[in-house]
Amino acid sequence: MDFINQDILLFFNQHRTALPLYEEFAGKVVTQFPDSKIKVQKTQITFSNRHVYACVSFLRVKKKAELPDNYFVLTLGLPYPLESGRVAVKTEPYPGRWTTHIVISKLSDLDEELFAWVEQAYEFSEKK
Repeated sequence: MDFINQDILLFFNQHRTALPLYEEFAGKVVTQFPDSKIKVQKTQITFSNRHVYACVSFLRVKKKAELPDNYFVLTLGLPYPLESGRVAVKTEPYPGRWTTHIVISKLSDLDEELFAWVEQAYEFSEKK
């Protein structure tokens, strides 16, 4: 399935090398959660069901020198702090809601572990 449209091309205009990563990610999300809504905004692409559960952005979550050339940041809303070396930043903006940022820089980052976290975020957003 093709997830690329004019809004997405514009969003990735300055980050064209990350577009194939996004396409793979979006394809897996829509396959796993077919009721997901995708909204392209100026600074992020949101994935939602009842509420937003994941966002793709180019948020600077590390020093520029520590970020790979080809990447996007996946942000998940979870009910707990995710303990993993893959997590770049995590915060608790509201009691019981953790915002977790993960740098995605290669296709192998889109693995079962990551999609288990996406599923937890999806389920958590349904309960709110």
